[in-house]
Amino acid sequence: MTHSAPQIVRYGDLIPCKTAFIDAHTPGSDQKENFTIIGGGVSESPDQHVHIADPIGFNIGAAGQPPKCRNSLHSHRTAEVFFVLKGRWRFFWGRWGKAGEVTLEEGDIFNIPTGIFRGFENIGNDYGMIMAILGGNDAGGGVIWAPQVIEDASDHGLILGENGKLYDSKRGETLPDGVQPMPLLTDGELATYPEPTTADVVPHFVARYWDMMALADKTPAKVIGPDAMLRDKPGFDVEFITRGSAASATATAGRHEVLMPMRGHWRITWNGSSDVLNPGDTCLVGPDMDYTLEPSVTGEASLYRIRNTDDPAGLTMAR
Repeated sequence: MTHSAPQIVRYGDLIPCKTAFIDAHTPGSDQKENFTIIGGGVSESPDQHVHIADPIGFNIGAAGQPPKCRNSLHSHRTAEVFFVLKGRWRFFWGRWGKAGEVTLEEGDIFNIPTGIFRGFENIGNDYGMIMAILGGNDAGGGVIWAPQVIEDASDHGLILGENGKLYDSKRGETLPDGVQPMPLLTDGELATYPEPTTADVVPHFVARYWDMMALADKTPAKVIGPDAMLRDKPGFDVEFITRGSAASATATAGRHEVLMPMRGHWRITWNGSSDVLNPGDTCLVGPDMDYTLEPSVTGEASLYRIRNTDDPAGLTMAR
């Protein structure tokens, strides 16, 4: 689908879903809000609102959580990348979430390895927001949950069918005829999930905001890509643009691009028209659209730019 102007989803217009996943009733995880901004996402609930359904080779979403709320241990078959828009977050991973962990501050980005169980929690004092990039148009076919997550959820009325859909006994729902519960991973299957340490993961998969600010002083910093700070080919590239590198960020997209401001206000101009992007906004630019970016006159300014690539929508622990 082609558009004559960028498609912009404003932060203030985001529509949350509180029943997106199997842990929606589990204490400690029952206050999560899930957002699907571009693409189909990975929600297990028909309640999930999709802002822009266009298939662009990757998905953009977000998670909002109050303090002490956590997202349960799960895995994906394709890339999952988060950057922190608001708050302070702890990410943890492994079969029981004890193999390793890292704390991310605002602006930091985490390119989570495919094939490990991961979870995250808001450890700040206020409502927090993390923005997500998921590989592939179908985001890897859904979420793979650690067995204990499925077992805990059933104690609170939620059952995940083998069809990938949730059924809520609190709403009087039951599994349809012919649909079995999602089977738990076997011990043999669980043994194939790596247990990397913090030292294995953080140097290769985490980039810090102020490091990116320094690297993007003259030209956009390559954050994720084959020759980037975080060297991978997840089906998309990620760049980081600042006030100093905005002039060299002028582009003819050539591919689908998504612009996501982190700090400051950014004016995007195309075909004689313009609009302003604010932190938390998401802007989809079509592959044939010429545009320029200009930050506000004063103050801190930073922005993530994501482009689709021809690479498979996955990444590995290999280095």
